Amino acid sequence: MAHRVFAVDDIPRRRFLELGIKGGIALAAAPSLMSCLKKAGEAPPLAKLPLADLNKVIQRALAKGGEFGEVYIENRVSRSILLEEGKFKSAVYGLSRGAGVRVISGDKTGYAYTDDLTVEALLRAADVASYVARGAKAVAPVDIKEENRPSYVTVKVPLQTVADEKRLEIMTRAHEAALAYDPKVKMASIDYYDEVRGRVIANSEGLYLEDELPLLFFVVQALAVGDNTSHMGRERLSRHAGIEMFDDLRPEDAARTCAREAVTMLGAKDAPAGKMDVVMQNGWGGVLVHEAVGHPLEGDNIARETGVFVGKLGQPVANPKFTMVDDGTLPCFRGTTNYDDEGTPMKRNVLIQDGTLVKYMTDILSAKQIGMERTGNGRRESFRYMPIVRMTNTFIEKGADKPEDILASTPSGIYVQSLSGGSVNPTDGVFNFTCREAYLIENGKKTVPVKGATLIGNCLDVIKGVDAVGDDLDFGPGICGKGQSAEVTAGQPTVRIRGINVGGSRARRT
Repeated sequence: MAHRVFAVDDIPRRRFLELGIKGGIALAAAPSLMSCLKKAGEAPPLAKLPLADLNKVIQRALAKGGEFGEVYIENRVSRSILLEEGKFKSAVYGLSRGAGVRVISGDKTGYAYTDDLTVEALLRAADVASYVARGAKAVAPVDIKEENRPSYVTVKVPLQTVADEKRLEIMTRAHEAALAYDPKVKMASIDYYDEVRGRVIANSEGLYLEDELPLLFFVVQALAVGDNTSHMGRERLSRHAGIEMFDDLRPEDAARTCAREAVTMLGAKDAPAGKMDVVMQNGWGGVLVHEAVGHPLEGDNIARETGVFVGKLGQPVANPKFTMVDDGTLPCFRGTTNYDDEGTPMKRNVLIQDGTLVKYMTDILSAKQIGMERTGNGRRESFRYMPIVRMTNTFIEKGADKPEDILASTPSGIYVQSLSGGSVNPTDGVFNFTCREAYLIENGKKTVPVKGATLIGNCLDVIKGVDAVGDDLDFGPGICGKGQSAEVTAGQPTVRIRGINVGGSRARRT
């Protein structure tokens, strides 16, 4: 998706609309011009080819051999608006459409994509993708037919019907709430993004599916400034939903949460270092499990025989209190779709049950390679990418412990309220994560905020060390990077992990 940048005053209205309809446009977003963005962004209908043409493309893809052929067509219309320093700094309208053709032959995959949605271009793409299968035994494709699937995404107010003035009003409310929270909050920025993605999936197994998925992503950042320090707070909201998302997830509440973090952390002390107990608050802390445990459970890693969970199916790997789930059916969650990008139905997949490893996550290729069922985890960033195994909504299942009891029964340690960035080695499960907001635990109470705390460990040690699991499961939206970007949700209840190595800026007092 290409974006050209212009100064607003340089574009006559008619020319502006022409540019917007043809592709992407970024502009200095004066509110008076946002209605133009709306008119420029009328989404074209999802491009669909006759079933007979799709059958022809799939047959061409398997003409040289191979056991699986697929056509994926995508149409994506998006808007992105930035409010910063009290001004609307930019607005971007994007239109992207294209298709990919894939062939699987044994362990080999061929893939070719095009933004030319004609049957001739797709046949040429099929010829390129089929190159990997030359000389292999061909499997005759099944004629495709339409199939209905249950929907896990409901929309009350479609994004296509929303005036851009409404988007600006929502952003303004968040901006004002952040600045009004405390005089120490000196700056706030609001990032608004929405898109509508249409999909068509057809394959040699006779499958034909089409749907349309809305997505909202709303990020608030607030900068608080103290005497000799500053801190940036951050809060994110996201769902597959229409604009009604903001009725349940109020932008003012997100802004105040963000500002509270920024102001609170101004008084943070240097974090201690050493091995200690860690209590993690419910919500986005689940990103640690997503990264440290989820990725090693993806079927492509298992097929390559890399990672700490290879060969451990059916074995105890965690504390019996620990149950981990990947569930792509949670209504309207960021990681939810009606089916994955290969057409496999979304499922609730229990990965670790009461401490025992019971399932890996798979796509079509890895399921074949490791001899397991397809779990609905084949996902792609866009038509330009092949699907790979990815998580959806991954979380630690809630337990029976009360959060207040978990804290009260922890004499000392670190209370982690939110995590920032980190890294994980999927081969050995070693990770490190930076705590964005954390506190000392002293005599069973959360006390002073600390900065510079880093969690360091091995995923197996961590999940074996989980000895308390709260009944307060909550979630947070995020973006997962694995060569491609994907929308995900991570979640957990309040949990306690015994004996994590904490990196800090001062030695722990004993």
